[in-house]
Amino acid sequence: MPARTAIRLHALDNRLQTLRRWIGRQATRFELAPDSLRPASNDASFRRYFRVDTGLDAGTLIVMDAPPEHEDCRPFVHAARVLAAAGVSVPEVLHADLASGFLLLSDFGHTTYLSVLDTGDPDAAQPLYRDAIAALVRMQVHRGQRLLAPYDRGLLRRELDLYPDWYLARHKGVELRPSERDTIEAAFELLLANNLAQPRVIVHRDYHSRNLMVLNGARNPGLLDFQDAVHGPITYDLVSLLRDAYLRWPEAQGIDWAARYWEQARAAGLPVEADFGRFYRDFEWMGLQRHLKVLGIFARLNYRDGKPAYLADLPRVLGWVLEVTERYDALRPLRKLVDRIEALPARAPGAG
Repeated sequence: MPARTAIRLHALDNRLQTLRRWIGRQATRFELAPDSLRPASNDASFRRYFRVDTGLDAGTLIVMDAPPEHEDCRPFVHAARVLAAAGVSVPEVLHADLASGFLLLSDFGHTTYLSVLDTGDPDAAQPLYRDAIAALVRMQVHRGQRLLAPYDRGLLRRELDLYPDWYLARHKGVELRPSERDTIEAAFELLLANNLAQPRVIVHRDYHSRNLMVLNGARNPGLLDFQDAVHGPITYDLVSLLRDAYLRWPEAQGIDWAARYWEQARAAGLPVEADFGRFYRDFEWMGLQRHLKVLGIFARLNYRDGKPAYLADLPRVLGWVLEVTERYDALRPLRKLVDRIEALPARAPGAG
């Protein structure tokens, strides 16, 4: 285990005692059973989630632990209000201690979209994607997007830079030649121009199968991990949903779901392209921005944060990059560069 990770785990273990004391102080108000505290899930950040039993009708609640020196709970609380007003299902924030970095939330249960979709059963997938598309349109129609930070050029570019900084330099060990840097720069400028020209709506920013929950008795899906929500390109969340980093469907099925979204968006008055072909091009170019970013993020999670499990999903994400760069003439120079780089061996997981 890298020394940095060991130090962090020790610090979090100490913080767990602080969390237990905090839960004890909320026990009477929310009828909590502090001794029932157990892990619920982890996150790609410093956030951790725990489940605790309660005597209330809910049965269990979720405790978010977000160390203030690393995370800020305020964007989560703010985004929860905005998304709830948009008519989508988000956990209720029952109690917030922003100074300590602890939140008490309603519990959406254990069933993620991924746990159902990973079986590969298209019959099980159809109602889940139908619900997710309907929720996405409902969220995008809401006029609260101006309450969120803009997904501007600076943020989009910082995300793209994760690809050369972490995937190429750290994971592939590549030192780019000046001409290759020019190729990447030209491709990035094409993507940014497309992304920034798209209509702007609420963007969850991680609208995928690990963050969508199957709910009982409530409007599906339940949305998690929305603290980074922004005001940005209309195709971004659809890309996250249909070109997921954690699972893949046949291309024809993905196109069908994209067309269903497009039809519903037009019917709802959203400013999508009138021509589906142009809309799908925007969708693919937005997807390339996201997938280049994700390659960098997954590499960073391994080399910086000691989380090598994400490397197993790199081939799927890379597959999306290869397909899109092959399909459009303007992106062919990037495709040639990617082909050369992918012929090189990767570093061992956890190295560096």
